[in-house]
Amino acid sequence: MGALSIFPPRASTTAGEVDALYGFLLVVGIGMTALIFFFVFFFAIKYRRRSPDERPKAIHGSIPLEITWSVIPFLVMLVMFAWGTKLYFQNYTPPRRDTLDIYVTGKQWMWKIQYPDGQREINELHVPTGRPVKVTLASEDVLHSFFLPAFRLKHDVVPGSYQTFWFEATKPGRYHIFCAEYCGTNHSQMIGWVTVMDPVSYETWLSAGAGGSSMAELGQKLFEQYGCVSCHVLDQQGRCPSLRNVFGNPVKLEDGRTVIADEAYIRESILNPNAKIVSGYKRDVMPVFQGQINEEGLLQLIVYIKSLSNPPKPAAAKTAAAAGKRSPQ
Repeated sequence: MGALSIFPPRASTTAGEVDALYGFLLVVGIGMTALIFFFVFFFAIKYRRRSPDERPKAIHGSIPLEITWSVIPFLVMLVMFAWGTKLYFQNYTPPRRDTLDIYVTGKQWMWKIQYPDGQREINELHVPTGRPVKVTLASEDVLHSFFLPAFRLKHDVVPGSYQTFWFEATKPGRYHIFCAEYCGTNHSQMIGWVTVMDPVSYETWLSAGAGGSSMAELGQKLFEQYGCVSCHVLDQQGRCPSLRNVFGNPVKLEDGRTVIADEAYIRESILNPNAKIVSGYKRDVMPVFQGQINEEGLLQLIVYIKSLSNPPKPAAAKTAAAAGKRSPQ
């Protein structure tokens, strides 16, 4: 965008589409307003009372006219609705494969960011161009809103639940992160930066930060620390369901319902195990972990459980091995 533009730069694949919809809404809104005021003044002058004795003729209405001015705005509104709905589902339905998963936790007054390979940042997010990035949002305290103006994306971060959206960056550079929901006295300071890099530079940055434990490894440590492994036996029947190949698949419950084992289901099952009991298993076997594990730990456990269903790809394994060789001993 130009130096004098009121819009931030466009840096994602959908930014142009969002701007086009906003432009359409702006043109329609200004056009409708101008048309209404034009007719207000036109009819005020045309049908003004010219003398005290003048009596206007009675108007009984026009059905075709009333249908016209009702149907045309309705059709325009339908276009707005359909266009907005398309963009909403497009932006908040991540691709099923080949996404870079990044986990963002909001906390007064900072954004804590975790990458699958173990890197962590505060108020900084690094992403490559040309690759879909899936962002999972969580809050440790109050309601926040993760806003990326250059990508035309904003999503509320609601305590006690997970929200996801995705984007694909197109233009290298540094772009703002804001919290767009008032969250306390230092709300205005809850800001950060997205650094968009070309794929080669991103891999270089990623390798430079390698050497620590990945999110899956940290999740496995928590899994063992809290004694989960004693009941959730991975390769045989235990007191609790096996977690091998669970994530992303249907789970049949004792009440006959079937749910998908996504991030929200696993989070609820950790914090409130009796909320949904798997068919064939008993209640009150698993302890309640509400208040014992923070949101970052929950995300690490979820990534570990994901890893039990998604074996690492050969290319990813080679990259990890190469990074390990480059790490200082």
